[in-house]
Amino acid sequence: MTRTPAPTAPDTAPRPMNTVIPIRPLQPMGRGGPRHTPKGRQISPAARERVAALCDGLAPRADLLIEHLHRLQDGEGALRHGHLAALAERLRLSQVEVFEVASFYHHFEIVDDAAAVPETVVRVCTSLSCAMAGGEALLADLQHALEGDTRVRAQAAPCIGQCHVAPAACVGQRQLAQASVASVQDALARGDTGPRSLATPDPSHFAQLRRLLAGELSAEQVLDELKISNLRGLGGAGFPAWRKWETVRAQPGPRHMVVNIDEGEVGTFKDWQVLSSATDGAPQMFEGLLIAAQVVGVSHAWIYLRDEYHDVRQLLTQALAALEDTVRTLAEQHPGYVPPRIELRRGAGAYICGEESALIESVEGKRGLPRLKPPIVAMHGVFGRPTLAHNPETLWWLPRILEKGGRWLAGEGLRGRTGLRRFSVSGRVNRPGVHLAPAGITLRELVDDHAGGMPPGHTLYAYLPGGASGGILPASLADVPLDFDTLADHGSFVGSMAVVVLSQHDTARGAALNLMQFFEHESCGQCTPCRAGTTKAVQLMQAPVWDAPLLGELSQVMRDASICGLGQAAPNPVDSVLRFFAHEVNGAAA
Repeated sequence: MTRTPAPTAPDTAPRPMNTVIPIRPLQPMGRGGPRHTPKGRQISPAARERVAALCDGLAPRADLLIEHLHRLQDGEGALRHGHLAALAERLRLSQVEVFEVASFYHHFEIVDDAAAVPETVVRVCTSLSCAMAGGEALLADLQHALEGDTRVRAQAAPCIGQCHVAPAACVGQRQLAQASVASVQDALARGDTGPRSLATPDPSHFAQLRRLLAGELSAEQVLDELKISNLRGLGGAGFPAWRKWETVRAQPGPRHMVVNIDEGEVGTFKDWQVLSSATDGAPQMFEGLLIAAQVVGVSHAWIYLRDEYHDVRQLLTQALAALEDTVRTLAEQHPGYVPPRIELRRGAGAYICGEESALIESVEGKRGLPRLKPPIVAMHGVFGRPTLAHNPETLWWLPRILEKGGRWLAGEGLRGRTGLRRFSVSGRVNRPGVHLAPAGITLRELVDDHAGGMPPGHTLYAYLPGGASGGILPASLADVPLDFDTLADHGSFVGSMAVVVLSQHDTARGAALNLMQFFEHESCGQCTPCRAGTTKAVQLMQAPVWDAPLLGELSQVMRDASICGLGQAAPNPVDSVLRFFAHEVNGAAA
């Protein structure tokens, strides 16, 4: 009888450091033996050649992934699976990394290799200002008129930054003001689907930058004028500009900068107006950028432009080419001057990238997911380096401040406020557009003195002082000063100064629902309170009578637990309706 040996305990005794541990031989992988091809979708030579042709001249860097995706989307009308695999190989990324970025942004469409795609996509804005002007009806009529035409697809789009010419549409890359079925069809018939040409700016003067480089102004003097002017960030937060500069300047180099032109807030279009309409718009912004870079010690700057602004992208591309000659001349005239490297980056239809840390993720070629803070981007920004983040209008003011002195700007304003503000005004006014007005102006003064008053048959009922995030205020608060911090007692804020005016023909609940649908569409999905909260709020807001206690609880959770400002501010319109327009949602007679 054979005795079975007793099982031995595992050898847990420590081995000498020079002990050789035997390695088991590799086993065949399945029935076919070892794999002879890489994992994932196999790449055809045709796909590899097509991607190489479309991306010719673009450096194969991972941080340029989104730029590569734009090349493929523009060239093919969509992103084909085989091309994405070839792009992953070109950039030395995994296929899943490329796919997750491509599927995150709204302006990218992923299709099968053999799928037919339309030649032109027409995006019709259905956000608040355009909805008030008939945007949803335009979309329905356009889809009916184009039915059966496989060359064109019409679809809804969130705000495209043309609220002052509502209803607005984008035919391919051509924005149409006050669009109609006829004007869209006419543009399609003429093949007028490319960006509108804007006058190329001349960035060659730069008087204040020259003073700085010549030693007539010191970096400390520039900072002093900035402090005296009380210039605040004009992208929405209103943070003192000089404080950002000092924070970034105090960090070890290299230091970076990002210019945030991703103004996706419903009702906002002032940056587009500054850059596209004023002859000194882009050059003055570039001068402000170069001055800030010199004072703070910035070596690399990225300009991040929302994708809907195709005309401005073309303008900035031309301006950057001309700027190279200017800074080269300045470097020759002022030995020791090292201008920053400037890159233009194209957004891809994600409102969340207006949040500075999400923008930085996008600049790095990733999904635009907001980062947890701390650390703040002034200390840990692009590629982990200290980063100065600015709105283009903030930079635009800088040369003017140095020319006229900080006290000049500080001397403007009403009711104890300082400075001048550009208000994007849309909705029920006779003269929608960007209006430059003193800080502290009231809504009533802004409408009557700058926006031409209300149209015949309309009286003021409500208004949005700060775009989708700023809440909705009643006409009874039309005499409250509009500026940073003045509306906090009313649960509101001015943000990026996007004012949308409502009349008695509109409802606050309808406006709030439109805004919440926008937030639901634009939530990045990273955190549950925002992702699920916006969807739940849209459902609750469609009931004839609102469940106020439940909406209140939902609002509080979103404010307390969302990662970034989108989820934290999304409940503002809901809270405003419950506070000021309860008669619209509690079943009571208006």
